[in-house]
Amino acid sequence: MLRAFRVHYSGARMSLSIEDFDYELPPALIAQHPSAVRSASRLLRLSGDSLSDHLFSDLPQMLSPGDLLVFNDTRVIRARLFGRKETGGRIEVLIERLLPENEALAQVHAGRAAKAGSTLALDGGLRLRVLGREGEFYRLRFPGEALELLERHGSVPLPPYITHAPEAEDESRYQTVYARAPGAVAAPTAGLHFDEALLAALAARGVPFAYVTLHVGAGTFQPVRVKELALHRMHGERYEIPEETAAAIEAARRRGGKIVAVGTTTVRCLEASGAAAGSGETDLFITPGFDFRVVDRLVTNFHLPKSTLLVLVSAFAGIEPIRAAYRHAVAHRYRFFSYGDAMLIDKMPR
Repeated sequence: MLRAFRVHYSGARMSLSIEDFDYELPPALIAQHPSAVRSASRLLRLSGDSLSDHLFSDLPQMLSPGDLLVFNDTRVIRARLFGRKETGGRIEVLIERLLPENEALAQVHAGRAAKAGSTLALDGGLRLRVLGREGEFYRLRFPGEALELLERHGSVPLPPYITHAPEAEDESRYQTVYARAPGAVAAPTAGLHFDEALLAALAARGVPFAYVTLHVGAGTFQPVRVKELALHRMHGERYEIPEETAAAIEAARRRGGKIVAVGTTTVRCLEASGAAAGSGETDLFITPGFDFRVVDRLVTNFHLPKSTLLVLVSAFAGIEPIRAAYRHAVAHRYRFFSYGDAMLIDKMPR
């Protein structure tokens, strides 16, 4: 297990309300389907107060040889299940985390709370035993190998703002091309813009790659239910940093390269651990005033109003620059959220 790493804030932590991170978004700008080609999405660059419009395929020209791109290689599992309770009520199960011994933590949406000892009868003949409650989640037991049964009976866990049922397109496009380690129930969406041609162009540019694994939980879509940010508690997520990734980050620092995180999950993983090799779990909530000690630049999608992810990018680039960037994105009709467009953000100078 990874040793504890102390995170830092510059001076006193700011007293902020989640209302400070709201904005108006026309529903028509919420992307319901991905772009025809992954790297053909748009890219808004934010450096200090400067904004410029690009295509995502322009990314190699915005990075320097010797910079390091760090990706999250988690793989999305078929985590959503449907069925009926023994009493006949319709239910939906969304797996949050796979556990040993074919058990899992899950959200269960039904007319009434499922009782410990009851059985959830799901579509396709799958039956899950309810073992009890753990906070907001249920602990469930599969009758066999959980991943195999999810692959057979589950569906792609598209986020709630994507209104269509999963289609054949979503099987491949709600997954990064470099996904390796199964366990996520939401995609690390900044990585969805990278295709093989773009990765080859980046490699030709002299930009090496490194990988971490952080299994994104369903909690990433949970709203902040308190007004004051200091009172919010993040959901925990498991992560792993390989020895070779820690070594690649140290080598990039020695040669003067920038550490470019692909996605907010990669940021949380690297900053929570100090980029030290090992595995662990983080509930780090990054808010303005946080002292970023690993990541220099960030590739990220556009995030929901009043979300912890919008708070994170505001901590990284500054509240006012992010507000200006989002106003620009709305005015220029960028596409938002998981299947939308992206940003390349430089860290705000301290």
